[in-house]
Amino acid sequence: MFESIKLSDMPKLNCGILRKYSNTRPAIWVIEEDGVCAVVKDFSINGFFFRNIIGRFLVWRECRAYRQLKGLKGVPAFLGSKEGLAVFMEVIDGKDLDSLESGLSLPENFFKDLEDLVDEIHKRGLVHCDLKRAPNIILGKDGKPYIVDWSAALLDTEFKFFPLNLIYKRFITDDNNAIIKLMLKYRPEDITYEGKKQYLYRSWIERIIRSIRDTVRRFLQKIA
Repeated sequence: MFESIKLSDMPKLNCGILRKYSNTRPAIWVIEEDGVCAVVKDFSINGFFFRNIIGRFLVWRECRAYRQLKGLKGVPAFLGSKEGLAVFMEVIDGKDLDSLESGLSLPENFFKDLEDLVDEIHKRGLVHCDLKRAPNIILGKDGKPYIVDWSAALLDTEFKFFPLNLIYKRFITDDNNAIIKLMLKYRPEDITYEGKKQYLYRSWIERIIRSIRDTVRRFLQKIA
């Protein structure tokens, strides 16, 4: 469907801008071609260095994550890429948690469904690394959770050996803790005692691992 589109066509095809580009962030468009819509993360309009070094690296990583998660309900379908500078994804009909109206309650099973989705993602050998950001979680029109923005995601194969495997386990814990953090804001009544204890507990080893992890994550989040 989108194979014939040129990157230079993006502005005239766009039917909405989800995020304007900056010196260090890509533009995110919604485009329409022959009645079919797609979300496009587009690095082609960034500066030369960022576009060709950082942009191509992040597009490659995000495409890899989507391929790893192919067919998983709760993750937008991967619709392709263009020239190593743009990623095309399914449009999810719904609202991200950050834009929900004040006082709007989430479905009773929303966070249970989100936990199940994240568990399945982890089983596929992937961690998201940025679930604490409410805009990355969408409440679909079907009442189900959807997770977007996979440019900071990491594969378990990148952390196979000691001590990297410990850092990867910490990332898994962080994904799970991110759900608890969101529950504290949107449905605190659903948090168990064990979940809150897990969220608050930090051993000295964990603090060291968290320090290393935070350095990696801040870099990925800044450029994604």
